[in-house]
Amino acid sequence: MANILIIDDSPTDVRVFTTLLERAGHQVAAVSTAEEGIERVRADLPDLVIMDVIMPGMNGFQATRTLTRDPKTQHVPVVMITTKSMETDRVWGMRQGARAFITKPVNEKELLACINDLLTSGS
Repeated sequence: MANILIIDDSPTDVRVFTTLLERAGHQVAAVSTAEEGIERVRADLPDLVIMDVIMPGMNGFQATRTLTRDPKTQHVPVVMITTKSMETDRVWGMRQGARAFITKPVNEKELLACINDLLTSGS
């Protein structure tokens, strides 16, 4: 079981991801802005972050870069999940420090496999 923080402004996506992750045995918390997400990651140091890209204010690319360049939070893997499906978006997300980049709609098995891989590899 892992503590996972979802940073996503879509209540529907948060509900879907929360249900999926809790069913898999994880503890889940969620926030709706990147700024709040950065504060929560710094305070709680979750085992993994699921990050949306398109949000009001700071976007997920900026938040991921902030988290992965902060010595206190750089060890927390970030999985970007977004509707942005261009290869350039994936490359940019990975360059910001994301450990995985998944496009919506999310395949449940793919997401759980990705999370399990990141949690067991320690990276």
